[in-house]
Amino acid sequence: MDIFAAIADERRHLADQLADLTPEQQSTQSLCVAWTVHDVLAHLTMPLDVSIPRFALAMLLAGGNFDRANRRLTRRQAARPFNDVVDLLRDKADSHFTPPGEGPEAPLTDVIVHGLDIRWPLGLPSQLHEERADVALTAVMKAPASVVKKGVVDGLQFEATDMDWKHGSGPAVFGPAQALLLGITGRAEAVSSLSGDGVELLKHRVLS
Repeated sequence: MDIFAAIADERRHLADQLADLTPEQQSTQSLCVAWTVHDVLAHLTMPLDVSIPRFALAMLLAGGNFDRANRRLTRRQAARPFNDVVDLLRDKADSHFTPPGEGPEAPLTDVIVHGLDIRWPLGLPSQLHEERADVALTAVMKAPASVVKKGVVDGLQFEATDMDWKHGSGPAVFGPAQALLLGITGRAEAVSSLSGDGVELLKHRVLS
């Protein structure tokens, strides 16, 4: 699979889905705590639009804290009109940017997970391509703490019920690939869609 082509396709598909949202839908709470649909979309465009020097300055102003710099830059992106941000995601869909030290699996996982953050509360279709879901699920198993809270996946076995994917050992957590992705990355709303002996432990870790 050409991962960069998959990333571009995911970005364009999401932009097409969001192009006609009403102002009320744009301001809907996403699955990301404290972020609306507009905010999440802005976050997805931030690495496509912010130069390295500008990001370095944001890091300096944030005292070297990546999450704080990310939130600050996302707020600035979100100040733009919603349709402008949609167009930016579409126009720069072919960007090959990857976070320092990471491969294309990172931006693919980012657009898939944040796409679900938007689609779930809005009730938009959210069918995942199996190959892409496999890459994203495997990526979150070794993702940095900024993506998956430290210790969340330890000692648990995760298995998708809608595709051939399994990882880990221990009490089992079963569910559709998209619910697994959301649950592992800390979206408590998705945990209710999961089953198995390991769900309560996962829920405790996600909520703690």
